[in-house]
Amino acid sequence: MWQPFPSVQDLGRLHDIVATLIRYGFGDVVRRIGLANVLERAGQVLRWRDAQEYAHMPPPERVRRVLEELGPTFVKLGQLLATRVDLFEPEWIAEFSKLHDHAPPSPYEEVRPQLVEDLGGPPEEVFAWFDPEPLAAASIAQVYRARTHEGDEVVLKVRRPGIRPIVEADLRWMMRLAQLAEGESPELRAFRPQEIVRQFSRSLRNELDLAVEARHTKRIAENFEGYTDEDSAGANPIVIPKIYWQWTSERLCVQEYIDGIAGGRLDAVDAAGLDRKLLARRGGHAVLKMILEDGFFHADPHPGNVFYLPGHRIAFIDFGMVGRVNERRREELVRLLLGLVNRQADQVTDVLLEWADSGTYNDEALSAEIESFVDQYRGVPLKELRVGDMLNDAVRILRQHRLSMPPDLALLIKAFISLEAMGRELDPDFDIAGQAKPVLERIMREHYAPAAVLRRGMRTSTELLQITAGLPRDIARVLRMARRGRLELHVDVQSLRRVGNQLDRAANRLTVGIVIAALIIGSSIVMTVPGGPSLLGLPLFGLLGFLGAAVGGVWLLLSIRRSNREDRLDDQR
Repeated sequence: MWQPFPSVQDLGRLHDIVATLIRYGFGDVVRRIGLANVLERAGQVLRWRDAQEYAHMPPPERVRRVLEELGPTFVKLGQLLATRVDLFEPEWIAEFSKLHDHAPPSPYEEVRPQLVEDLGGPPEEVFAWFDPEPLAAASIAQVYRARTHEGDEVVLKVRRPGIRPIVEADLRWMMRLAQLAEGESPELRAFRPQEIVRQFSRSLRNELDLAVEARHTKRIAENFEGYTDEDSAGANPIVIPKIYWQWTSERLCVQEYIDGIAGGRLDAVDAAGLDRKLLARRGGHAVLKMILEDGFFHADPHPGNVFYLPGHRIAFIDFGMVGRVNERRREELVRLLLGLVNRQADQVTDVLLEWADSGTYNDEALSAEIESFVDQYRGVPLKELRVGDMLNDAVRILRQHRLSMPPDLALLIKAFISLEAMGRELDPDFDIAGQAKPVLERIMREHYAPAAVLRRGMRTSTELLQITAGLPRDIARVLRMARRGRLELHVDVQSLRRVGNQLDRAANRLTVGIVIAALIIGSSIVMTVPGGPSLLGLPLFGLLGFLGAAVGGVWLLLSIRRSNREDRLDDQR
C-alpha cells in the first residue's frame, strides 16, 4: 500500500475514501483489504461507528451515495459501471444510472487566465461577443457561449483549472484499491475491478484532453458526410457540430452552437410541429449506422446529447465518450442481433459462447439456457420484440454463469439499449427490430459477397505468411535465450500473495524475537558489570536494555493477537 504515496495529499485522500466507506456501512470491506491497518500505521485515526441512517439503504443505493460523496472522479466511475450490464444486476445498473455529472461552475476569475493563454488573447477581443456566465458546468469542464467576428455562434468547452492532478491522484488510488480487492476478496474479484479501472482510466484521460473529443467529433462528422435516408429527399438529416480548430487544444474545445430542442423536451417537440415517429426512425437509422457500419459510435446517446432541429433533423453533441468496434466484433454483433430478430437459437448461442470464451462454465448448461431463452420468442410478431430487453436477458444469462463480455461490447449493448429507450419515448410503437432487420441482412450479404470473402482470404493469407516467415527467427531467439540462461517463465498466482505476506510477517516477528532475546541476555550481562552510569542503584544501560525488550515483547504479543483475530474473521467469512 505504500508504493503509490507520491505525497501526503494522497494519504489524506485515502483517509477520505476509507472514512466514507465506513460511514456508509462498508467497514468490513475496509478491514478485509487491509486499508485500516495502513492508515493506523500512518497515524490516521478511524471512527468505526456506522451511521444508523444508512443502515436501511439497500447496497446499490449505498454504493451510489458513496460515489456521489467521493466526488467527480468517482461519479464518472459510476457512470462507466452503468454500462457494464454484463457484470451488475439491473438494480445496480439502475442506481448507477442515477449518477449525474453536475457541479457548481468555477468562478470566471479562475478560468479567465487559462482562457487567455489558450486563445492567445482575452476572449472579449478574440470573439465579437463573449458571455462570461457559463451555459453549463460539469466536473471536468464548463461551457461558455460566444460569437465570432464572422457571425458564427459557438460554444467554448473549457477544462476546469487544476482538475488533472486531482483526477490523477484519484486514479492512482482506484487502481491500488482494485488490486487489493481483486487479491483479497473472491466476491469482488468476480467484478474484475482492475479491468474496470483500466478501462475507466483510459476513458477519463481521453475526456480530460478536449482535443480528443474534437477529433472524435470530426470523425463522426466525416462518417455522416453525404448521408441520406429514405425520408430525407437527398438532404443530410444528421447534424454534427463544426470544430473551430484554430482555438481548440487540450484544455479548450470551440465548436458550433446547436440551437435546437433537447431530446427530453417532448412537449416542445410537439409544439414545434415535429413528427415524433419520423424523428425516432431517423435517429434509429443514424445510431445503427454508427454501430454496425462505421464501428465508431456515440457511446452515451441520452436525451441531453441529442437535439431536434427544424426540418426533422437530428443533432448529436458531446463525443467525449465513444465506442469502437472492430470488423470481427461488428460481424459477431450482426450475427447476434440477426439471431435474436429471427429467433435462431443456435446462432445466438454460438456468438455468446464466443464472447464468453474466457472463464470456466458448464458448456451444456449455458447452451441449453440460451436456447430456451431464444425459443420463448418464437411466434412473437417482429414489431412486438423488445431488442433491448432481449439483449439484457442474454447478458443476464452470462452474468449468472459468472461470465463477462469484453468492455467494448458492454458499452455497445448499453448504447443500443439507450437507443431503443429514446425511440420508444418519441414513439411508443417504435420498432427497432423491424428497422434493424433489413440493415442486418444487407450487412450480412455484403460480408459474404465473393469480393469481401476474397479480400478477407487474401488478408488472412498475408498474415499467415508473415507468421510463417518469422517463425524460424522466433525459434532461434528462444533457443538463444535458453542457451544463455535468460529464458524466464512468469507465473502470477493471486492467492500466493497472501501466503507471502504471512511469511513476511512471521519472519519479522522472528527477527523481533531474536532482538528481544539478545537485549535480555546483553542487559543481564551489563547488570553484573560494575561501574558506569546508574539509575536507582542499577546500571543505566542494563535498565534501558530491559525496557527495550519489554516494549518489543508487548508489540510482539499485540501483533500476534491482532493477526489471530484477523485469521478468525477470515475463517468465519
